[in-house]
Amino acid sequence: MASQVVQFAHIGKVTFSQNQRSKNIKLSVKPDKSVLVSFPFFITPKEAMAFVEKNQQWVLKQQEKMKARSTNVKPGTVIETKLHKIRIVQGEKNDAKRKGDSIIISVSDFENEESIAFIDQIVTAVYRHEAKRLLPVRISDLAKKHGFSYSKVTIRNNRRNWGSCSSKNNISLNLQMMKLPVKLIDYILLHELVHTEVKNHGPKFWERLNQITDGKARELAREVKKYSTYTL
Repeated sequence: MASQVVQFAHIGKVTFSQNQRSKNIKLSVKPDKSVLVSFPFFITPKEAMAFVEKNQQWVLKQQEKMKARSTNVKPGTVIETKLHKIRIVQGEKNDAKRKGDSIIISVSDFENEESIAFIDQIVTAVYRHEAKRLLPVRISDLAKKHGFSYSKVTIRNNRRNWGSCSSKNNISLNLQMMKLPVKLIDYILLHELVHTEVKNHGPKFWERLNQITDGKARELAREVKKYSTYTL
């Protein structure tokens, strides 16, 4: 099945696409509030549409988050990343320039969804660059310090989780974690490293995670939940 666009009454247009590599239905909302659905070959289009119908309230909630974020980005907004300073200013057109460690994002209309999507695109590119530069080194250091081993690390961009560990101990890290404080980044890395030994979130998992976080595993987990992958 090629990509298909379906109009829903409350959430607008939804793009459906069948992905041979997908294992389940994935529903996502983009910065411009558009909705994308990817589903595996063994799921029918009708089932995928029913899944969207069932999760319309979730989609509406995410679209509201996007709308709220767009109103929070104002001329003069400064985003301090781990390695850069991003400044968002009013301009004649949407543009981005780099001056040393500073990145200037010019936006023509702060009420325009395309402009907000442009800001998100540039900020995401910065986070991606920093994640690829910093995270593989840091997780390697933590693995050596605490006696873990893993297969490989990949950097991805998603809105569902901060990281994951496969059955083959391949660790996937979300570039969005670069917006978090350093201690929470380390917590997520340690969380995934523990999954190389314990593949669930049972008592043994939390016991092992507590051993390497000075007994603060649950506390750090609660702190991470205060952050969203959707916010700049």
